[in-house]
Amino acid sequence: LNGMGDTGFSYMSMRLEDGVSFVHVVVEHGSGDTVSLADLPAFQAFTADIAERCDEPPVAVGGRIVGSHGFGLQT
Repeated sequence: LNGMGDTGFSYMSMRLEDGVSFVHVVVEHGSGDTVSLADLPAFQAFTADIAERCDEPPVAVGGRIVGSHGFGLQT
């Protein structure tokens, strides 16, 4: 991802304190002809068999930024 330049999204992943759980945060900027994370072959491969790697299935939820600092995001 770092070598892709302007993608139209911001992405981060965090490992939680339990050492095995992760939170992935994607912010789609929706700016013109840029690519979405879901369009990337590497992301498609990552998610294709994710259920086999998880004790509990992942849950995708939407949200709205209400505040941020240092992420370069507007609230």
